[in-house]
Amino acid sequence: MGTEMQPHLQLTEEIQAKYALLPGDPKRVDQVKKHFHNVKELAFNREYKSIIGEYKGIPVLVVSTGIGGPSAGIAVEELANIGVTTLIRVGSSGSMQNHIHLGDLIVATGAVRDEGTTNAYIEAGFPAVADDQLVSAIRAAASKKNIPYHTGIVRSHDSFYTDKEEQIEDYWSRRRVLGSDMETSTLFVVGALRGIRTASILNVVVPSKGNLQSGINDLVDGESLPIQGERYSIQVALEAIASIHNTF
Repeated sequence: MGTEMQPHLQLTEEIQAKYALLPGDPKRVDQVKKHFHNVKELAFNREYKSIIGEYKGIPVLVVSTGIGGPSAGIAVEELANIGVTTLIRVGSSGSMQNHIHLGDLIVATGAVRDEGTTNAYIEAGFPAVADDQLVSAIRAAASKKNIPYHTGIVRSHDSFYTDKEEQIEDYWSRRRVLGSDMETSTLFVVGALRGIRTASILNVVVPSKGNLQSGINDLVDGESLPIQGERYSIQVALEAIASIHNTF
């Protein structure tokens, strides 16, 4: 199946990459590009923009997944089809704890499956967890660079605009969930079901009790702390790949 063109990503196994970074925003693909040598533009279909380049001599694919679990799940499935074995999400998150600040990184060890995509795959009791070796490599890379990070559980969800957002955030905050996004649980569950190692690094763009719209707009507009966090997440992910390349 891998020799066929994947219908959404428009990629084939001829790329021959084991590792891929998964930003949500297609624009973030261009930010990753700055860290590569020998960059090749691959495809841009719907929300899926892809490039491949070399980091410390290692081929690394970058594919944007758009917003939410369904599109992330499609990306994981089609990347598995073409032989990718290790996926690291480099995304954004809202903080759900007062001690986690703008531009900090959250390294997710697991995710609350508060979205619909994974329920279409398997029963709710199946856990959404990261690969422990990947998490260890990411933590080591962040510590080496003195980048502020937090490790723990995040919540993945399907909407920003329900009438109960404050109550929902308060509920999970009191359960010590670190932050929220829309894709991590899908990445972990679909990856596990397809035999792929996964991890998720989230850049905090909305502080605890902060304003969602202004936080996201700051990232788009180039506000310093979220942009710095975005850069850090990419650096840490690539360093983690370099450190595990000869062990996986």
